Amino acid sequence: MTVTNWNEKNVVSIAFTGEGVKLAKQLMEKVGGQAARSGRPDSLKEWTKKHFTQADALVIVGAVGIAVRAIAPHIQDKTEDPAVIVVDEKGENVIPILSGHLGGANDLAKELAQVCGGRCVITTATDLHGVFAVDEWAKHQDCIILEKDRIKDVSGGLLAGATKTVRSRWPITGDLPEGLIMTKGEDADIVMDIRPTGSRALHLVPKIVYLGIGCRRGTKQDTLESFYKNLMEELKIPESAIAGVATIDIKADEIGMVRFCQAHGWDLAAYSAVELEQVKGDFHGSSFVEEVTGVDNVCERSAVLAAGGGEVIHGKTHGSGVTMALAITDYHPTWEWYDE
Repeated sequence: MTVTNWNEKNVVSIAFTGEGVKLAKQLMEKVGGQAARSGRPDSLKEWTKKHFTQADALVIVGAVGIAVRAIAPHIQDKTEDPAVIVVDEKGENVIPILSGHLGGANDLAKELAQVCGGRCVITTATDLHGVFAVDEWAKHQDCIILEKDRIKDVSGGLLAGATKTVRSRWPITGDLPEGLIMTKGEDADIVMDIRPTGSRALHLVPKIVYLGIGCRRGTKQDTLESFYKNLMEELKIPESAIAGVATIDIKADEIGMVRFCQAHGWDLAAYSAVELEQVKGDFHGSSFVEEVTGVDNVCERSAVLAAGGGEVIHGKTHGSGVTMALAITDYHPTWEWYDE
């Protein structure tokens, strides 16, 4: 289960009076965020424009109406918009007003309410009726939802008393929430897998796959992009499943490799030949690769190491001076968060 650590996120707050600023600073101490006073120097409009696309959460200490007018021009998509929370100046009511589930506003509001001793006012329908919220659950399981427009079909059905089926590649521990039934059928309503199938399903893809790469000196970004695209299309694995990229340290400064990772927003892990050699497993070794790098295989070994000793799900594929392999880390989804 993934629990948001807001101290590792970008959280900002703004208030309008001395009393409000005092409360905003108190709340930001909890999450390591920054508090500001409107007009010093930025107006609320300027502050919102500056932070809406950059911050993970905005906490506005003031009236709901003021907050709504401030964020309205910037709202785009529930999967990308930041969490927005309104807290009244006395700290009596803490109200998540945007991205309650996927953005984590509901969870953050609960934390902030504990700080100021206020009442957390949750207005999302699934929470009010005690119904399973698939988007919030997916976030806690570190999953990306591929078809956000299908969330309403699942949630709406559950709110109406319908039953929804779930198929998962992995066992899900804990008590199954009311309204859900596990199935092995292809026509499931909710599918959790790195290879999503089923035409009508809401697909949840865990970000748990690591891409190991080896390449010739001077390999260009375009070559890596083309090779990667063909590989993923062949395997039918969406990019949202990729958690990171790994290689050997002598390739970490390859401009093509660096730019390839930057273009996709991936962290690049680099390991020494000694570290890679110690990775246990049955790998496709090459005497040529060993002569050049000091270890018989780079892509498979680095993927497994980045995945914490996980399983190779696709072994070495090579061409155009590039080798790639995929490994998956251990994954243990749970229903338990729902009742916490």
